[in-house]
Amino acid sequence: MAEFHGVKATETFSPKAAVVQTNTLPFYIGTAPINQVADPAGAVNRVILATSFEDFKAKLGFSWDWKSFTLCEAAHAHFVDNEQAPIAFVNVLDVTDTEKTAPAAATFVDGIHTIDKEGVLKNTVTVGDGSTNYKAGEDYTLTFNESGKLVIAIVSGGSIPAGTTSLQVGYEALKPSAVNASRIIGGTDAQTGERSGLELIEDVFLETSFVPNLILAPGWSHDPVVGAVMVAKEKNINGLFEAHAVTDLDASVKYMDAPKWKKDNGYTSYLQTNTYPMATYKGRMYHMSTLVAATMVATDQSNNGVPVQTPSNQPITVDGLVYADGTPVRIPYDQANILNSNGIVTAIRWQDGFHAWGNRTGAYPEFTDAQRAFIPVRRMFSYIKNNLILRFWQKVDNPLNLQLIESVVDDGNVWINGLVGAGYLLGGRIEFRASDNPTDQLGNGKMVYRVFVTPPSMAQEIEFIVTYDASYLAALTAA
Repeated sequence: MAEFHGVKATETFSPKAAVVQTNTLPFYIGTAPINQVADPAGAVNRVILATSFEDFKAKLGFSWDWKSFTLCEAAHAHFVDNEQAPIAFVNVLDVTDTEKTAPAAATFVDGIHTIDKEGVLKNTVTVGDGSTNYKAGEDYTLTFNESGKLVIAIVSGGSIPAGTTSLQVGYEALKPSAVNASRIIGGTDAQTGERSGLELIEDVFLETSFVPNLILAPGWSHDPVVGAVMVAKEKNINGLFEAHAVTDLDASVKYMDAPKWKKDNGYTSYLQTNTYPMATYKGRMYHMSTLVAATMVATDQSNNGVPVQTPSNQPITVDGLVYADGTPVRIPYDQANILNSNGIVTAIRWQDGFHAWGNRTGAYPEFTDAQRAFIPVRRMFSYIKNNLILRFWQKVDNPLNLQLIESVVDDGNVWINGLVGAGYLLGGRIEFRASDNPTDQLGNGKMVYRVFVTPPSMAQEIEFIVTYDASYLAALTAA
């Protein structure tokens, strides 16, 4: 071979990495104490991605009044109780949802008065003596304490006389009761195209590049209309993706009546995990949907983000079960199994504490096939479909030639074989069939692939058959 003599330049290209999502992203919709944040109006009907408890408080505020501010329950369950992130939130409580409190005498102790109400909007506070209205920042300061209540502190050297012990204080506060099911459901403005409520699930991927995997509305999902819309939205997010609704059944219904309530109110989707009743943990009441979702996320995390394992029989942050009014309820093990056999997930107490309990989607017992009836099998199908879209989007608009056809098959099978090798699938393959791809279709730029996968079911029933074996009696006389 002749040696090279001179100067030359060469170029190589690194193959573009496939896009993958390795986390489970819950999407919560509800209400938050946005009066505590710097821009309350900017926290209304927007997708907020929070990466920590402090991040959540900075973006949406925090309150212990979870009945009024439902998103705070979810934030505490994921960020504090289970140390999980990120989580997507949408708050539908508007800064215009307020109730006004006329100026009234307020007692100041050592120059400080705490307004004994949550949700107070700073810019609506008035402080005066009946003839003079004082100025915020000059005569007094406004800060929120750890309980989310506004503290008024008189500024030394300001216009308020030293030693003042009483002033007239007025304000407007958020009114969470103004939010109803219609607000949670939301819609799309025909004129502006702006989305609100559950419609904002369409914005999650657009805003964050994450696919929302779980949809929740604690405090609202037991409303059959809200539950139905959650199921409707999860099937076709952005016209591409699929999610899974984690819903609450009505926790005011007695446990023996819950299966009938579930069926009568249409909580029967294969893309739905129904949970019941409510639960307590460290003195706080939680919706079971929130805690089951946290268990799902934890279980997925232990499997590299792959939802192959059921949340059932996994530890759950529960120390008691309650009805909606807080009355304790002790569901016997056999009754918990009856709930399970009607497509309802609950929790049971075992020797090491409470575990989530139930493998069936809402479609059970109407549908009994693993693909629709088992929660992890169903979620695996959604996971595979979503990730096929993410992985192969980069190949859209490439020249449709033999190399492209084969590269999709080869790359897809490598990925699926990896899932099989990790134990996430029992088997799987991708095929390109001539019968699915007639020439006129290929000429119009459409390719169709067949994907065959078998996610593992779970060992739901383990039986031991114990027999008295009289032959061992011989040991008594063997000596």
